[in-house]
Amino acid sequence: MSSSAAGYGSSVLGYPRIGPRRELKRALEAYWHGQCPQAELVAVARELQEQTWSELAATGLTQVPGNTFSYYDHVLDNALLFGAVPSRFVPLQGELDELDFYFTMARGRPDFPPLELVRYIDSNYHYRQPELDERTPFALHADALMDEFERAKARGIELRPVVLGPVSLLLLSKVGPDAAEGFSTLDLLDRLLPQYEELFELLAKAGATCVQLDEPMFTQDRTADELVALDRAYRTLSRAPLRPRILVTGPYGNLGEALPILAATQIEAIGLDLVYGRMSADELARIPGLKRKRLYAGVVNGRNVWRADNVVTLTYLSQLADVIPDLVVSTSCSLMHVPYDVLAEWDLDGDVADRLAFAKQKVGEVVSLAKALTEGPSERWRKKPTSVHFKQKHEVRARLNAIRPADRVRAPYEERRAAQQARLDLPLVPATTLGSFPQSSEIRQARYELGEGRLDYPDYVKQVQEEIERTIRLQEDIGLDVLVHGEHERNDMIQYFAELMDGFASTRAGWVQAYGSRCVRPPILYGDVKRRGPMTVDWIGYAQSLTDKPVKGMLTGPVTMVARSFVRQDQPLHETADQLALAVRDEIADLEKAGIAIIQVDEPAIRELLPLRAGGRLEYLGWAVEAFTLATGGAKPDTQIHTHLSYTSRTEVVDAIERLDCDVTAIVATRSIDWVLDAITERKLTHGVGPGVYESRSARIPDIDEFDELLTKAAESVDLDRLWANPDGGLKTRHYWQLEPSLRNLVAAARRLRRRAARTG
Repeated sequence: MSSSAAGYGSSVLGYPRIGPRRELKRALEAYWHGQCPQAELVAVARELQEQTWSELAATGLTQVPGNTFSYYDHVLDNALLFGAVPSRFVPLQGELDELDFYFTMARGRPDFPPLELVRYIDSNYHYRQPELDERTPFALHADALMDEFERAKARGIELRPVVLGPVSLLLLSKVGPDAAEGFSTLDLLDRLLPQYEELFELLAKAGATCVQLDEPMFTQDRTADELVALDRAYRTLSRAPLRPRILVTGPYGNLGEALPILAATQIEAIGLDLVYGRMSADELARIPGLKRKRLYAGVVNGRNVWRADNVVTLTYLSQLADVIPDLVVSTSCSLMHVPYDVLAEWDLDGDVADRLAFAKQKVGEVVSLAKALTEGPSERWRKKPTSVHFKQKHEVRARLNAIRPADRVRAPYEERRAAQQARLDLPLVPATTLGSFPQSSEIRQARYELGEGRLDYPDYVKQVQEEIERTIRLQEDIGLDVLVHGEHERNDMIQYFAELMDGFASTRAGWVQAYGSRCVRPPILYGDVKRRGPMTVDWIGYAQSLTDKPVKGMLTGPVTMVARSFVRQDQPLHETADQLALAVRDEIADLEKAGIAIIQVDEPAIRELLPLRAGGRLEYLGWAVEAFTLATGGAKPDTQIHTHLSYTSRTEVVDAIERLDCDVTAIVATRSIDWVLDAITERKLTHGVGPGVYESRSARIPDIDEFDELLTKAAESVDLDRLWANPDGGLKTRHYWQLEPSLRNLVAAARRLRRRAARTG
């Protein structure tokens, strides 16, 4: 192991994998649609792998991570690396080749629902959750990992393979549907560890000097049994007879109680997130055994796009090096959460662009900091812009200061409920969707040509209006009770609004992976936020003019705008959220003036900012709820406010849902409906509820009986006059041949419930 005498090391914990121009997305979707052969997809994947190693090695990093590429999801990759195939998919193994079998688990097919799509730690990435039971077999399948290692080695590049640590792999998995009562995924740990030892032996024989095991699940609160499992795992693995050095990382926060446990084992290196889990040099020095480890100091933020403060960061690194001399400068987590290259954003305002660092720039920061730590900083290096100070908007600040508690409160729910029923006259169990419909290639092309100045705005409006009318007519034909306009004018639920408000910058190529082939361009929220004018009224008003049924106004809530943007760091998040809430409040008022009776303010990301550890959760939920109620607090009693939330079983979050005081809350719950209904029953969500019964990210077409069963189960916990039938998310990623029969079945199931209620009532 090197020491400061030979210079401080530099590395990153991972890198984006979709391609600088989304090459992987295009190849995947072409393959899935039968438009390119598998060999072509594999060639694209290999090229992206090799491009990544070569570029990272050329930057001067002393260690290059490997095994960071994935065709779809790295958690699923790691489960299959160790042979953990869910029992319900085993029948397909002899039917499909390896890659198609993988995609079937990730995407599903009519007779095999996919693995559940779950948020990864507290990031905006979502993964396919492995399913385990007591019969799950483990067997190492390391051909792809070893092939990559050997190909890089042939180019003179030694990779440090990145693998999910065994305990986090088990904790990220769920108990399979056929598991015995009382089974825990951690029960499989002792059977899994020998597969890691076998992998270590293969790597050591191939010449690998280090392997990286990520344990992100230990940056949140863990039980005593889980901490014991971590200790047992690394005491066992560190005694493996033939292995590379072991680096265990704790990305996404503070390792807490897990850190002294790891420091007491015989592993050689520990990687810490010192951005979101900051620890002083003195605190680290007091941890027994840590001084004898190599410390991968994650001081460059892998989850936001602002440049590191060179002087402050170097001073901190120097303090760390004084107590732990074997130091490697690194990122706080994988760089998969940020775009590739800020230099691709040629038209960003200079004041903003000069303060940004995307993945390539962050690698440069890591290398630069390691060099400065070794040799001392140059004057030019010290002068790089780092802080973010933009001109404040006086009217925004004045309005924030004038907010009163009454601005966050609506009329009592029962009063609103009566007024809304009198206005809307909806049937029992109204059927609706949650906003987006598939976007045609023609609409996407029109939006692109509008942005390039090759299409006049009136012509663009005409094309979008034609698509809105088709969507309205389809929903009327299907029989939905509350309609949506389809969001055909929107590129993304976050980006669309960001482009219409001051204080945001949008990128051209700032794509990051959300899941699978789904990529988003998070906007950059750098300054005070102000709405320039009505953002949705023309589109929603046009849709409402086409039908007598209510059409929902569709807005993105303030907390989700914060959670899914790259956010300024020069003020507390709650102030930024309140600025956004005022913009949403104004849009609600304009929609009401246009005669819109139902307005959905989506907050699917309200859980995404929830602190991983219990200490800060109540404070966060306090200001998150206040931001939402500020946005909706001005709505009239007869305006029905909906929201859309990701599900969580945490008691404090369920309590917060009630405090949002929404007239109707739609919850992502298709795979977890029992948990949602338990929460409704036990903790009394007293307002309208739509526990999503159609999985919007699956290709499956559920039949009427399946919807009927789910809605009937929901009716046991929710009064029929408060129950809604809806998908668990938008339908933008579906095809019409999938969603049309699914929605017809949903409507039919809702009508069944009404008929049964009429017979028994």
